[in-house]
This record gives sequence, structure tokens and C-alpha cells, in this order.
Amino acid sequence: MRRYISLFVFLALTTLVASIAGAFSPGDWYQGLAKPDWTPPNWLFGPVWSVIYLLIAIAGWLVWRSKGLGIGLLFWFAQLGLNGLWSYFMFGENRIDYAMADIVALWVAIAGFMLTSWRISKLAVLLFVPYLAWVSFAATLNLAILQLNQ
Repeated sequence: MRRYISLFVFLALTTLVASIAGAFSPGDWYQGLAKPDWTPPNWLFGPVWSVIYLLIAIAGWLVWRSKGLGIGLLFWFAQLGLNGLWSYFMFGENRIDYAMADIVALWVAIAGFMLTSWRISKLAVLLFVPYLAWVSFAATLNLAILQLNQ
């Protein structure tokens, strides 16, 4: 029973960050920006992030269950905080440059989690692969938007 309570905590934490990130919607400012032709449609982001947040929660929980608080979980908490900050910088403050710096730090935190958690839970690391891929794509998109709107 205790293991499922901790899973609920990880799900609640990721849901909280998703809710905070979702509070900063793209709005008219974002719609008015020049974007590359390969920008995904806005409706795609919600479903993709919903799945990724679920994977983030499960991965963190798996590492917690196996190791408790350690360097891997510190990276997990760092990536979660940076994840929420990106929406604030991009849509709340309309700072593409700050969002770019944040997403680079986010990528490093994701990679750090994966590298430090491999021996603890290979499944947790595999659950982070789609996240790393999506953030890599999002960073490329962020950079393209930054360059097109300077």
C-alpha cells in the first residue's frame, strides 16, 4: 500500500507542474510570432505532454522505490522545476531567450537523470527517452522561433 501512496505523490507533483505550466497559455503573442513551417499544430502539445508527464511521474517513482533520495532523484526534481519554468518564461513573460536557456538546462537535467538512474532502474530511463526526444525537438523549435523573431 505504501508504494502506491508514493506513486500518488509523484503523480500529484507532475500534475501540479503540468497545471502550473498550463496556466501560461500561448495566446495572441505566440500566435503573432514567426514560426518555422514544421511547427506542430497547437492541439498536439496537450496530448503529447499528458503522456510525457505520466512517464515522468512513473520514472521518478521507480527510482524512488529502488534507491530513495539520491542524485538521480535530485535531477528528477530539477527537471520538473525547469519544465514548469519554461512555460512561464515563454508565455508568461514572453521571453523566448529565457525559455531557450531554460530548455537547455532542462535537457541537461533530463540527461542527468537518465545517466545517474541507469543502474537503479533501466525502465525509468527508458520511460524518459520520449521526454528527451520531445524536449530535443522543442529546443530546436524554441531556437528556430528565437532566430526568426530577433
